[in-house]
Amino acid sequence: MRPGCVLVILSYKVIHPLLCLFATFIFMSLQASIHPRRAVLWSYFLIRLLFKFLLKVFYGTVVVQGVENIPQTGRPCIVCANHPNCVTDGMFLTSVIPSRIRNIIHFGAASILFERKNFITWLLEAGGTVPIQRPQDLTNCVINNDAAVGKLTQTLEMGGAVCLFPEGDSKFHPAIGPFKTGVARIVSDMLSRNRHNDDFEISILTCSITYMNRQHLRSDVLITFHPPFTFRPKDNPELLEPVNYDNIRLVTAQMYRQIATGTFDAPSWDLMRTAKMATPIYAPLGTAMSLGDYVRVTRAFLEVFKAGHLPDPSTSSIGSSDSEVSAQLQDERVVKLKEDLQAYQSELQLLRISDDHIHRPLSLPVIIYHMMLWLIWASLLLFLSLGGLALWFPVAATTLYGVRNVKKTGTARDTWEQIAQFKPIYGCIAFLAVYAGAVAFTLRIFPLTPVAVPMLMWMSLRWLEDAVLAARAFVALGRLLRIETATLARLRATRADLHHRVMQLAVDGIGLPADPENQFVAYEGNRVVGRLSEKCQLAFQHLRQLMDF
Repeated sequence: MRPGCVLVILSYKVIHPLLCLFATFIFMSLQASIHPRRAVLWSYFLIRLLFKFLLKVFYGTVVVQGVENIPQTGRPCIVCANHPNCVTDGMFLTSVIPSRIRNIIHFGAASILFERKNFITWLLEAGGTVPIQRPQDLTNCVINNDAAVGKLTQTLEMGGAVCLFPEGDSKFHPAIGPFKTGVARIVSDMLSRNRHNDDFEISILTCSITYMNRQHLRSDVLITFHPPFTFRPKDNPELLEPVNYDNIRLVTAQMYRQIATGTFDAPSWDLMRTAKMATPIYAPLGTAMSLGDYVRVTRAFLEVFKAGHLPDPSTSSIGSSDSEVSAQLQDERVVKLKEDLQAYQSELQLLRISDDHIHRPLSLPVIIYHMMLWLIWASLLLFLSLGGLALWFPVAATTLYGVRNVKKTGTARDTWEQIAQFKPIYGCIAFLAVYAGAVAFTLRIFPLTPVAVPMLMWMSLRWLEDAVLAARAFVALGRLLRIETATLARLRATRADLHHRVMQLAVDGIGLPADPENQFVAYEGNRVVGRLSEKCQLAFQHLRQLMDF
């Protein structure tokens, strides 16, 4: 690709959202005084641009699947998703739902966010967010959400879309929390209001949000929109008032099951790590697997390990049938495989090496050659990123200072949600200040500063990300040199045994393909990887084969 094309692409990806951001802010202020009703739409448009820029900085690859399942504007719709990462979940849903399908999504947010007037409050109110009271926030007060439900119902009556998180709050835990029945009750209320309108329908659009490494910077994200549930008064009389509460629970349970099919739902972090250990053994590093396929394969192993516990001996009868004995033996194999995977993973963590180092053994000259390459590459990228890192330093310092102050207000469990809320906001304000200062000081010297500063900051962030990865690869190979040959041979034998058992479980027990390296294709949802990406992938594969050789 020519350098000119690279500059054009970078300008569009980084500078275009910023220019639109400032232009929209001025235009929105004029429109608000002339057309107050349009102010929300322009505010929402501004917020979408702001969120897109923040997410491009803080997160890596974002894959969206099932966009065709989103109902068009004019059809009442309630968007429901799991809530693994606090306010970031709403930022992603605001950014990835195309405006041509839904011009605005009204969210429900915790009422504590509206207590003090600040930048966050302005963002929420400008986007039409509705405050919802939660019991954990108002311990000594009576919970009354009639006004909030009334606003959401009014939005749905006008054919709008609202977004609610049925879990109620966000927790740093791999399991999906129990769902509240508020969404199903709103659907029942809407159907009862329009019981005489046979053409009325309302949809529940479920969405699964999966963060590959939620606690790390530049984590990959998978967002999956499932086929919506559609309700009509003539087709769902069981939801018309007076309604049996069991039917409300049934709708809530259906939402939970559909959302759980598109993301990880593990009772513990250990089980989650075990499933993620089984996936690279089944499909090793280098397999052409999309992010969606990776999540589905990992979830398949996770569900087997969750259900693979031994039956309770106190409930089992003495005279078991042959099928019960066979099922118990199979459960024992699954439990044993899970324990062996955990032991193998613990040993790798103790040695601080990856499974790929065991799967692809390298000779001493090749390891030294790779270390030299990674060291040169990391040094070069770090040198290139120094100029942009000087601009990123105030942003990082401001964000860390704000997070540190939030941590002083309580324990890590209590302040985690507030940290997730304020971290991107601190980063955004600091970035705008650094950008304005850099442009003000250098505009007379270099007229292209408004374009060059964000481009430099963006590229330096990507260079730093690659430099850190190269440095980690260098350090990992250095650790590999210190491991005894007998230990490596034992680990390779252990991995070979685990690979045989994992493949047997995947093919015979789960029904996965027997040759994953040839079965999975490089596509992400409905968007096929372009020719340029295919050429890049082939080039990296050839480079990897050459380095291995």
